[in-house]
Amino acid sequence: MTDRLFGDTAAILEGGGPPVILIHGMGLNRHMWEWQLPPLLQRFRVIRYDLLGHGESNKTIRNYQMDDLVDQIVRLMDALKLDRCALVGFSLGGMIGQAFAIAHPDRISALAILNSAHDRSEEQRTGMLERLETAIQSGLQETTEVALARWFNDDFAARRPDVIDKVRQWMMANDPKVYPLLYRILAEGDRPLATAINEIRCPTLALACEQDHGNSPAMAHRMAELIPKGRAVVVPGLKHMGLAENPDAISRILVPFLEETL
Repeated sequence: MTDRLFGDTAAILEGGGPPVILIHGMGLNRHMWEWQLPPLLQRFRVIRYDLLGHGESNKTIRNYQMDDLVDQIVRLMDALKLDRCALVGFSLGGMIGQAFAIAHPDRISALAILNSAHDRSEEQRTGMLERLETAIQSGLQETTEVALARWFNDDFAARRPDVIDKVRQWMMANDPKVYPLLYRILAEGDRPLATAINEIRCPTLALACEQDHGNSPAMAHRMAELIPKGRAVVVPGLKHMGLAENPDAISRILVPFLEETL
């Protein structure tokens, strides 16, 4: 395992084989992929990195745009001398992956969109912006606890408080001044992607968990219908953080998709 800083980006490089870059979700970091690593590392060169404003990457206070997060991947690939790679993005990471595939079609070989929003209703968007305002006014504690309740099934949370505590620590470690600046991309970034994703030409997996209402199975199916080489898969019984709650259920879908397309 090689843990390095590439300019403004902290990344971990592991394994061998076709390159796969993992893009984490809002408020998390590159370590959130630990539950998916064992099967991925058997087959691929896996690159995990921290988004700008997260983890150990640069946390400058500024008006972030989706292009900044797409350009971050370009710089990382250039530093690693990667002409092409597969992208696997979770939640906000899935939106970044879509934007990258549209902007740089010649540099992506496959795209997996995990538990990511598509063309939210105005009611859904209003709810997100209200949570953003709560984070600005009251800090991250309240919004973190609300998120954890939405992300995990109650029985899992009762059985595995260690996992819940780990995710809580990741969320609470965010800079409260930087977090809202990036959260706006999560809340609003699906809007310009809503129809533009029909330009994505690489094989694309849109995966949703059955009980993830904010990033619903219906959204995954709509994405797959719009993307020419898209397919949708719904994992039963799980919420937003299904990849931590039942890693095997996600890997049984993700790994074969990557094997088929790389």
